[in-house]
Amino acid sequence: MKSTVPIITRKYLLPFILITSCFALWGFANDITNPMVKAFSKIFRMSVAEGTLVQAAFYGGYFLMALPAALFVRRFSYKAGILIGLLVYAIGALLFFPAKELGTFYPFLAAYLVMTCGLAFLETSANPFILSMGHRESATRRLNLAQAFNPIGSLVGMFVAMNYIQARLNPMSSAERMQLDPQSFELVKQLDLNILIKPYLLVVIAIVAVLLLIFFVRIPAEENECEGSRRQLSVTFRNLWNNKIYREGVVAQFFYVGAQIMCWTFIIQYGTPILMAEGLAEQAAEVVSQQYNIIAMIIFCSSRFVCTFLMKYFNPGRFLAMLSMAAIVLLVVVMSCQSRLGLYALVGVSACMSLMYPTIYALALGRIDAEDSKIGAACIVMAILGGAVLPMLQASIIDLKEIAGYPAVHLSFIVPLLCFVVINLFGWRAAGRP
Repeated sequence: MKSTVPIITRKYLLPFILITSCFALWGFANDITNPMVKAFSKIFRMSVAEGTLVQAAFYGGYFLMALPAALFVRRFSYKAGILIGLLVYAIGALLFFPAKELGTFYPFLAAYLVMTCGLAFLETSANPFILSMGHRESATRRLNLAQAFNPIGSLVGMFVAMNYIQARLNPMSSAERMQLDPQSFELVKQLDLNILIKPYLLVVIAIVAVLLLIFFVRIPAEENECEGSRRQLSVTFRNLWNNKIYREGVVAQFFYVGAQIMCWTFIIQYGTPILMAEGLAEQAAEVVSQQYNIIAMIIFCSSRFVCTFLMKYFNPGRFLAMLSMAAIVLLVVVMSCQSRLGLYALVGVSACMSLMYPTIYALALGRIDAEDSKIGAACIVMAILGGAVLPMLQASIIDLKEIAGYPAVHLSFIVPLLCFVVINLFGWRAAGRP
């Protein structure tokens, strides 16, 4: 049945636009980071599994800071949480410059960790803030609309990674880098790091501009916020734990974020050998694989708008289950094909993923009252830890090179496939609940 409740009213239009810009900013951070797994692996001559420490640091920051961020927002306001988040995000991006001077891998991990502590503040504040901007009945569609601008930032991040980082790194293959003497290795590494850090200065400028706009613009939605929750934390956690759909939603979000990151990060490892078999050099194959990743993000972005429209006609849980089943079918093709057909199927998974994060988020928080929503939102953001843990599992399979004579990178996609099985079960269970 078609919903007649508007997604957003005029009163909330300006704050909605301002807060939605933050979704694009953290989308940029997410998807300029995924290709860095391959870039850092080459620059520092590491394995794929070691390269995924980038994501462990990046998504680990969400896990570490989400609950402190929620306590801060609970005490003050959504707007205050967003401003702190933007400030810490900018500081983390600036830390790439001293990390480059030190010239070792671990200072970059520290910069990613600080940056995502800021993103944890942003996500913990912005998602429930958007949900609160209007009618409860249209909250899921409203969050899907705001989240539709997240992949726009992701597209910019991917484009920058491909054209201003990957394409400009030294074209030597991984094998050739392994043969370099220490002095030559150090020279090549420093030149590559100079290229890698430049986009982050532009990110800082954009962050500061958004921060100032939000700081100086009065946001009416804050009038609806309490000045600090009076409910004891122990009561809040008990309420959240006793809510089955919320509890299962946190688990589903953990597996969704892991699946999303794996499908986008390892498209380069998946596509490169396929394209090299067609005659491309390694660096050219990596760049073309990233182009497929950009196509995947365009599909993801377009599908988000389409799915937001279609959600007026479908039960959100059932729609989530249908799309996760389509993703499972596509991943079977990814695992079984050693040609561009598998690459096309991997790109197609992005169409299925488009509405998953905000829909799981909204379904999980849908029956949580205002007093518990800020802590509830934090626990869902903490589930982003799946993006740190699960890619390392897939990378360890990829590093095996072959399994029983079959490319390990193909078989490794069993990990995201199983993640979508969990999401499918959650979707059907959520669909059957009022």
